[in-house]
Amino acid sequence: MLLFTPGPTPVPQNVRNAMADETIHHRTPEFEAIFANSRKLLFKLFKTDEVIMLSSSGTGAMEAAVTNLTSEKLLSINAGKFGERFGKIAIAHNIKNVELKYEWNTPTSVEDVLEAIKKDSDIDAIAIQISESAGGLRHPVEQIAEAVKKVNPNIMIIADGITAVGVERIDVSNIDCLIAGSQKALMLPPGLAILGLSSAAIEKIGSGKGYYLNLASEIKSQKKNTTAYTAATTLIIGLEAILEQIEVNGLDALYDETALRAKATRTALSTIGLHIYPTSPAESMTTIDDEKASEIRNLLKTEYGVNVAGGQDHLKGKIFRINQMGLIPTYESIWVVNAVELCLDKLGVRAYSGLASQTYNKIFFGLK
Repeated sequence: MLLFTPGPTPVPQNVRNAMADETIHHRTPEFEAIFANSRKLLFKLFKTDEVIMLSSSGTGAMEAAVTNLTSEKLLSINAGKFGERFGKIAIAHNIKNVELKYEWNTPTSVEDVLEAIKKDSDIDAIAIQISESAGGLRHPVEQIAEAVKKVNPNIMIIADGITAVGVERIDVSNIDCLIAGSQKALMLPPGLAILGLSSAAIEKIGSGKGYYLNLASEIKSQKKNTTAYTAATTLIIGLEAILEQIEVNGLDALYDETALRAKATRTALSTIGLHIYPTSPAESMTTIDDEKASEIRNLLKTEYGVNVAGGQDHLKGKIFRINQMGLIPTYESIWVVNAVELCLDKLGVRAYSGLASQTYNKIFFGLK
């Protein structure tokens, strides 16, 4: 079965091998060396002033960011399940929250965000997804962050990059907290979250808030190549392995190939009559809205050995999402678009002609 859900993504064999070795204690020189190398490689990936790892899902990192970086009021951008989650986290901690809400295929705008912060001077943090994976949407985060900092440089910009880090180049010049999760482009099992922090964020964190998710405690410990609490040793060993594998060809090659894969997939599926759901698609996944979405998903899995994701809430049964994150063999992506076309034939939508795979090959390999 080909796993093409936008998280968890497949774990490469060499990473599985690394994680299958003997367990080592997290308070030892051996593990500290692995931790130090992982941190060094993460700094290359994030390009932020600090990076810290948490033994949690991405939601734990979201909660840590909101609680440690919001003093007065949070502005959360809700254009999907995960943007909505930022607001719920604030409410759970009795943090005041203002929400900008959109349909799941519609990005926010610089103008909307600036209007919100000018209207409410209590807003001191903004939480937004770079790639909102509920619908495969890309928000203009870098442009928003730059515009906000010109109005008020003290507002913290919290960017959920869980389906963006390792997928595309992200300008972190005006981002204070960039969040990633292990089970996405980093091609690991779930359970490890990573935060890239700006110097301004570190200053605002101060002594931190909370206990387990106190970022000040982790910053202090991780600068010494250890963690405040028990480290996710196996996942960090896997992280070192995957980051070293990415290093072989470099991040630029990874970003370029992911972008080309995304373009080829979107164009191939559009060519056979399918509709791309978001008006501003993220590179991390291709999202198709179709009245036969559930039937297509089911056939992909049962007939053609491809597992893709569906939709949630009001989009349940109305969309399907194809992963583009990670080190994906090209022949697998070609098979996925070909299998989708075979599904359309089986459902009586259009006769199979091989157009999807032909289109993919033309774009990806530059054929005429």
